[in-house]
Amino acid sequence: MNKRLKFLPLVLSGLLFLAGMSPAAAYADEPYDVYNYDRWGEAIPSQAGYTAERSISGRDLGAGPMDEPSDLFCDHEGNFYIADTGNDRIIVADNALEKTVRIYDRFIMPDGSETTLSKPAGVFVSEERDWLYIADNQNSRVLVSDMDGNVVLEVGKPESDVYDQQRTFLPQKVIADKAGNIYVVLNNITTGAAMFSPSGDFTGFYGANRVEPTAEIITNYIKNIFRSDEKKASMARNVPSGISGFDIDGDFIFTCSQSVTQTTDTVKKLNAAGKNIFAGLELAFGDYTPMYDTANNKLMKPAIVDIDISDDGSINCLDRTTGRIFQYDEECNLMFIVGTKARQVGGFDTAAAVESYGSRLYVLDSAKDTITEFTETSFGAIVHEATALYNDGYYEEALDPWYEVLKRDGNYRRAYIGVASALLRKGDYKGAMKYAKLADSPKLYDKAFEAYRREFLRKHFGKIAAGILIAAGAVIVLKRRKKHGAAVTETEEKEE
Repeated sequence: MNKRLKFLPLVLSGLLFLAGMSPAAAYADEPYDVYNYDRWGEAIPSQAGYTAERSISGRDLGAGPMDEPSDLFCDHEGNFYIADTGNDRIIVADNALEKTVRIYDRFIMPDGSETTLSKPAGVFVSEERDWLYIADNQNSRVLVSDMDGNVVLEVGKPESDVYDQQRTFLPQKVIADKAGNIYVVLNNITTGAAMFSPSGDFTGFYGANRVEPTAEIITNYIKNIFRSDEKKASMARNVPSGISGFDIDGDFIFTCSQSVTQTTDTVKKLNAAGKNIFAGLELAFGDYTPMYDTANNKLMKPAIVDIDISDDGSINCLDRTTGRIFQYDEECNLMFIVGTKARQVGGFDTAAAVESYGSRLYVLDSAKDTITEFTETSFGAIVHEATALYNDGYYEEALDPWYEVLKRDGNYRRAYIGVASALLRKGDYKGAMKYAKLADSPKLYDKAFEAYRREFLRKHFGKIAAGILIAAGAVIVLKRRKKHGAAVTETEEKEE
């Protein structure tokens, strides 16, 4: 366990004792230590943004026990779709996750024949077409049907030179954009998601991850220049990590990778052309410092297995390694850390998928065969209110909620960033510099300082110009006097 985190129980106990069981006890009911990171990157106790409400099983939904479910999706009407992989079916539950409203296990093909699923691993519903997309893994296909179970399209292994024909076609996740293009994550392909047209034609790969240019890779590249073709063929190739999950938000597709050996492209925001908007930014997802697993004697590096974009733009990243949700705002500032590895409600064994609906978060556990529902706390509501106001351009209106956040948690770094950003937009550059410094945000501080300097020069330009002219005039007068004095001295020396 992280050395910083293992002392959190003692720190929390002390804080609760000193606070007399004040509102800070909001995180005491969780089966884990609620924490965040301060401006120095240190793990510190924090108020909870979400609290575990309940655990939901297949029996609770009236669908019988689930068996290794692997995906969870909430459609535009609030219905939840569960890929119940081991039972070869898709469970549809109501928006309260209280009962099953339908089970898809049999479909009607265009020729009238019946087909069934085999280990469905991913599920998606298109709002534009109201179609159901299923990554039917062991049937090596993506099945597209209407809501009545009538198949409208079946996508199989591409017959293309671009697709390695020696590889099988094993769909893992599936989504579709507004235009009807289909994107498929394949669990044996690392060259990006396979992309298909609305009619099912293969159009290539989309959003491939990059290979991180480590010292070893660079060294091998240089050595390969001088190696023979035989040796080059025998060398292991450096390949990028594959995509583990994705979500679509408007015109952007967000992807994640669960590779623990690569830090590049852990989370990406891709536009229609496949360009990563996050490329070039110094971003990190998951714990700042990997936790140490004493049982297995290894570092528990983040492995982002799934990603979800909330209605308010929040980015929810599910870390399989620690069983935690790391929630970020649109600018990738960390807001909350939720969940852990545990048997209790609020903890997970094998976290497989994350989904949001309204102000709630849901995590699917493929080992426990359950869904855990997290509800937003009052503290989380204030943070999200302030973030939403800022994202919508109401910078001054966001100040009061951010100040309230700081009253409740003086170490909450995101609030300092929020205040600094709001003051910068408001034109209070001096105040923005103060809070940017408290947030330890050099980029934000530099922006505020540049704006402050421009404003200062604009306001005092007349005085500064006059001062420069006076100083220049004084220099000229002094030079002339010095020159005149030198000339007089030279004349006197000649007369002597």
